[in-house]
Amino acid sequence: MTKADGLLGLASRAGQITLGADLALREIKGGRAGAALVDESASDGTRKKILDACAYRGVPVYILPEDTLSRACGKESRMAAALKRGKLCDRIMESLNEETDKLQGKCGGASIE
Repeated sequence: MTKADGLLGLASRAGQITLGADLALREIKGGRAGAALVDESASDGTRKKILDACAYRGVPVYILPEDTLSRACGKESRMAAALKRGKLCDRIMESLNEETDKLQGKCGGASIE
């Protein structure tokens, strides 16, 4: 379990995360999302909807390893989520960026999607 997993669980308990692709999309389009999270096993359609909405509105998107979102939040089969703006969202994004940097260092600087 990584620091980001723990923070995602905290966000879930604090009501700072909206789980599910349709609800996350509504938060993104409504301008209430600080960041979006997509499971790497999400369908192409779900991934495209979230990525397009985030690109249009300038919301950062993080692709998480398979089942990370479901496991961290304690809900089965969640493929997408939106984090509400605020300090907890900022801390989760910072933690995810740190983990990505560590992974890139292990792979010799190759890009990881």
